[in-house]
Amino acid sequence: MPDPEETQGHAGGAEGGGEPQSEEELRAQLEEEIRKVRIEDVVLQSAVSILNLAARRIAKEDERDLGQAKVGIDAARALTDLVPEQAQAQLRQAVSELQLMYAKHAGEGDAGGGEEQGDGPESPPEKPGGSGLWTPGG
Repeated sequence: MPDPEETQGHAGGAEGGGEPQSEEELRAQLEEEIRKVRIEDVVLQSAVSILNLAARRIAKEDERDLGQAKVGIDAARALTDLVPEQAQAQLRQAVSELQLMYAKHAGEGDAGGGEEQGDGPESPPEKPGGSGLWTPGG
């Protein structure tokens, strides 16, 4: 009789394809993985996704929406202290780079009649939401 650990990777194969045990094993495996997930890691993944989307909203002319970019930057900055300590410096660096990109494009928008803003506010809020660089053009 084969060892269950050796056949575990072959679930759904020709032998034993409809056994309830393999479904239960899969559920148990998923439950174990969920037990191991740390909230800080999910927050980090979320912050990175938010920053990537914010970068698109700044860099791509056909997707430019500075209001949405600002929300993304503010959200990532707010999440920075909640991620694992070893990732905080990189996240802060990414936020800073996006703030600079934002400031550059917000300044262009003021001088050039504005870029497409999508559903976001017509101009970014003037009030800084913390310790950021939210003073485009100066």
